[in-house]
Amino acid sequence: PTTGVLYKEDNYIIMTTVDKEKYKCILPLIASGNEEEEKDYKGPAPGELLEPLFKQSSCSYRIESYWTYEVCHGKHIRQYHEEKETGQKINIQEYYLGNMMMKSPLSEPDQEEKENPKESAKEIPTKNIEGQMTPYYPVEMGNGTPCSLRQNRPRSSTVMYICHPEAKHEILSVAEVTTCEYEVVILTPLLCNHPKYRFRASPVNDIFCQSLPGSPLKPHNLEQLEKQQEMMKMPFRRVKEEEMHSTKEEKFSSIHKPVAVGSHQLLTVGTTHISKLTDDQLIKEFLSGSYCFHGGVGWWKYEFCYGKYVHQYHEDKESGRTSVVVGTWNKEEHIEWAKKNAARTYYLREDGTQTVRMVSHFYGNGDVCDLTDKPRQVTVKLKCKESDSPHAVTIYMLEPHSCQYILGVESPVICKILDTADEYGLLSVPS
Repeated sequence: PTTGVLYKEDNYIIMTTVDKEKYKCILPLIASGNEEEEKDYKGPAPGELLEPLFKQSSCSYRIESYWTYEVCHGKHIRQYHEEKETGQKINIQEYYLGNMMMKSPLSEPDQEEKENPKESAKEIPTKNIEGQMTPYYPVEMGNGTPCSLRQNRPRSSTVMYICHPEAKHEILSVAEVTTCEYEVVILTPLLCNHPKYRFRASPVNDIFCQSLPGSPLKPHNLEQLEKQQEMMKMPFRRVKEEEMHSTKEEKFSSIHKPVAVGSHQLLTVGTTHISKLTDDQLIKEFLSGSYCFHGGVGWWKYEFCYGKYVHQYHEDKESGRTSVVVGTWNKEEHIEWAKKNAARTYYLREDGTQTVRMVSHFYGNGDVCDLTDKPRQVTVKLKCKESDSPHAVTIYMLEPHSCQYILGVESPVICKILDTADEYGLLSVPS
């Protein structure tokens, strides 16, 4: 190509193929992208953008297999575990990983930026999240529970706020970077108004190659590969036209890849896309038990088939699939259980009307538990969770007593059927 800003004639590398064909490849100068927008930005500083979160006294939670983490923004970070003994009070084991020591957690860094313009040009820290260097806004929290492993020095944490347009201030990860010092990553849409904190894909620039004397225009192997690819594309062209009405979430997932929370030990399991099914078909298949929800993170994954069973499983390349039956459905057993427990919980709307917020179902008679010599059992809590992706599913498992579980299942699919719940919490296809 004609050399321009991106390409300079002397910035090249000679490449030789396996067949000894030689090519001169002109390399682009690395473009950094939205620098102009960043220079012109005169809006609120990152601390000011986050202020609503701190003023509302809101908290974010993250449930792991043993610990639950609570981040009350601008106040404290707590790690706790509740032991519920039958007929006894609840024992709480807890540690504070950090408390906010100054009055306004956000004023100081921002003040510096306004008073000293050079300071504001300083590098914004970044963290590698899923292979992408991501800018974050740090808030330090100290004065936590004393740490016996470090001469009773108080625990401390850095809370890293990261822009994510679809987030609701979730805790993405909690890591102990050194003994009793933690890093907590929070996804928030509030930072996204600041260009320097936006998620940016690295710019992609082409590398152009010219054949040197004695070499074909294109390497022989490349031509072969292109022919093969053309052959493979042929049968799929017709299908693509039929699927032009692709659903909203497919477009969404290809344009802005959200941080795949499922790869972290969050209570989320990522998103299930079922573009072939309409909502009505999906509801029918879900309620008949033929469409199952899958989820879970870490070692164990979960499979929930409505009106059939809850399985806990682990898949291994070498030893295959290990599966544990956590509970199986028996309508009569559930009805007996529902007579003594709340099968439906309600939410009071502002206009005074009630709507079903959650239904609970009992699945008993699972595999016998070594610790109790009794069959495992699980209470499945089905909740409505609005999402831009109509088929997103969030699943988490808690174990308040040995081998007695709670399986939380949240999805927009459930929103459409909760109001059909009868007195026992049993759902039906909406009329």
